[in-house]
Amino acid sequence: MATETHIKEDTATIPVATGDLDAVSNAEFYNPHAVLGGHLGIGKHADTVTIRTLRPLAKAVTVLTQDGNYPMRHEHNGVFVATLPASGTPDKPGIPDYRIRTEWETGELIIEDDPYRYLPTLGDMDTYLFGEGRHERLWEVLGAHVLRYDDPMGGADGRPGQVVGTSFSVWAPNAHAVRVVGDFNDWDGRRHAMRSLGSSGVWEIFIPGVAAGEHYKFQILNANHQWVMKADPMERQHEVPPNTASIVTESHYKWQDDAWMERRRTTEPTAGPVSIYEVHASSWSHGLTYRELAKQLVEYVKQEGFTHVEFMPLAQHPFSGSWGYQVTGYYAVDSRLGSPDDFRFLVDSLHQAGIGVIMDWVPAHFPKDAFALGRFDGTPLYEDPDPLRGEHPDWGTYVFNFGRHEVRNFLVANALFWLEDLHIDALRVDAVSSMLYLDYSREPGQWRPNIYGGRENLEAIDFLKEATATAYKNNPGIMMIAEESTAWPGITAPTSAGGIGFGLKWNMGWMHDTLEYLHEEPINRKWHHNEITFSMVYAYSEHYVLPISHDEVVYGKGSLYGKMPGDGWQKLAGVRSLFAYQWAHPGKKLSFMGNELAQWGEWDYNASIDWDCLNWEEHRRIQRFVADLNAFYKANPALWSQDFDPAGFQWLTSDDGDHNTLSFLRIGSKGETLAVVVNFSGEAWSDYQVALPAGGKWTEVFTTDDAKYGGSDIHNGTVEAVEGEYHSRPYSANITVPALGVVFLKPEED
Repeated sequence: MATETHIKEDTATIPVATGDLDAVSNAEFYNPHAVLGGHLGIGKHADTVTIRTLRPLAKAVTVLTQDGNYPMRHEHNGVFVATLPASGTPDKPGIPDYRIRTEWETGELIIEDDPYRYLPTLGDMDTYLFGEGRHERLWEVLGAHVLRYDDPMGGADGRPGQVVGTSFSVWAPNAHAVRVVGDFNDWDGRRHAMRSLGSSGVWEIFIPGVAAGEHYKFQILNANHQWVMKADPMERQHEVPPNTASIVTESHYKWQDDAWMERRRTTEPTAGPVSIYEVHASSWSHGLTYRELAKQLVEYVKQEGFTHVEFMPLAQHPFSGSWGYQVTGYYAVDSRLGSPDDFRFLVDSLHQAGIGVIMDWVPAHFPKDAFALGRFDGTPLYEDPDPLRGEHPDWGTYVFNFGRHEVRNFLVANALFWLEDLHIDALRVDAVSSMLYLDYSREPGQWRPNIYGGRENLEAIDFLKEATATAYKNNPGIMMIAEESTAWPGITAPTSAGGIGFGLKWNMGWMHDTLEYLHEEPINRKWHHNEITFSMVYAYSEHYVLPISHDEVVYGKGSLYGKMPGDGWQKLAGVRSLFAYQWAHPGKKLSFMGNELAQWGEWDYNASIDWDCLNWEEHRRIQRFVADLNAFYKANPALWSQDFDPAGFQWLTSDDGDHNTLSFLRIGSKGETLAVVVNFSGEAWSDYQVALPAGGKWTEVFTTDDAKYGGSDIHNGTVEAVEGEYHSRPYSANITVPALGVVFLKPEED
């Protein structure tokens, strides 16, 4: 063991002002690394090193080096100091590798590495890009990251020659001091005060010996000189609520979806079939973990034939009753269902099964929970400081400050994190309307116009354009989908053409009008016929997804089955006809979990969907129907290859309200053709004349009325289209259209 060595300290020790020592001893100094740790001497003492450490109430403290041990003297309020020879050569002196040995009054001896001997883990380019709002991989530098360094004295984990520890960094520009607290320091932040990295507003420290699994928070002396505890805004793992600490995490997952990701990079997804199964992961089958979903959900989605799963938000959120739409941990997956690597396993499993993954993303607002983003450093940091813009009156949440570079960077990089690090294939952006309009859900006097006197939120618009453009630029083959309920023009137009840049937009008008129409008794539907045909007036104004979403089967609105009028048979037939009409209509498709079962009750986020209804044959038939409809849809390019081109749709009859019937053509990019006849009446129509574009034989290739789906088993087989103008078409055929049924006809030449 090395012997203890003394050198004369009275003149060699680098002096520190008493005020700075006092601030350091209370862990309130903005740059503790300038005082603590090792510092080369100056002038004639350049061959010495002054080392300071903070060890309140220690009995004795010693610096251990490879060349000797140096007792430290108490200097001020728990700060100990020692001066020792520099390492290296006289013309190039250096700070030797060292450890700190502390003897406590109890007699306990602890040897530790010193956080204050390490250089910053963020570079100048990182802080510059962040300040400019252009650090596209922000999650790689901010937050908590396990790092490993080669080191002559080794690390606390026992690996010779390597130090393992965790770098912590956080943006808190108005804080007076920031500390890291956690399991590793008994939640006493004085041991781990962070340094301020200049004007960037970022605070940083590397703590050796801290590994994955440790719980931590940031303790912030905020702008109001109050100490507050905050979870890490960049946390990548979080405790299971109601606990609120962040967790140091390190991924060891090995992706197996290379083929999927390569195909994604070279494929335009909206050019193909898209049928989305919307899922609330916690209540699809209550109690399942990510790993269990990776087996059961994947098998089920394959069985039902959907092309994509859309998860309601799985970013960390404290209140399960928000369904994930009030996020506190934007870079952490919901810990209730498992770890980040467990989530990666779920995404990977879906990809290997050929199923795309969409995630709901919520950049519009965030909750006010005291442990999270709100008033993070004592000021409106992430939220807009304008009281007329910074809070959402409906949801009781804060609205992001979209005009601030760092906040915009936080959100844009978050989108990239889900798409790149977690391999998500599309983001469905929630509540876009609330972002576009300054007066959204506000009365006169509750909002302030923009600089041009208008109601448009110019900063939010710029943010959305940046988010969509950056996502598409960095990740070819992904989709950005807007939930937007107004007539704002150009939501899915490219940013280069002045649009917002989304690839798809939910057609909320179609959803509302269709469900309103179907809620009517069939005998009354002729008075509402325009509701079921109006969608084609604007069908090509945007690139649409047709949703029947969770919002329509909750809060007393009833299940899809419950919305349908009539007896049990009519309700089930109504569900089938809605699915078939939706799948035949131009636009991509989305249906919420449980719809495919025609479950009786509306959705309850605290319970599973109504799997018990499958004990009844009629509900199993609906489930089979949806699987067959998806297979039929995917096999027929006429139904999807020209969703966004007016050439892909032609009306045959749009005005037959008296029969509650409409008919149209869907046409594929290579001329593939299907005639679709939809009867929303409670009666079957025999000898119903259908206008057709060509003569010859037309064959029924799919009907919702098949007995295997619970229908009355009316079939048409093959019919002959005869010449003679009808509804401006040169041919027509007479068919039987089943009650509450949809029939698909295909010409013989196809």
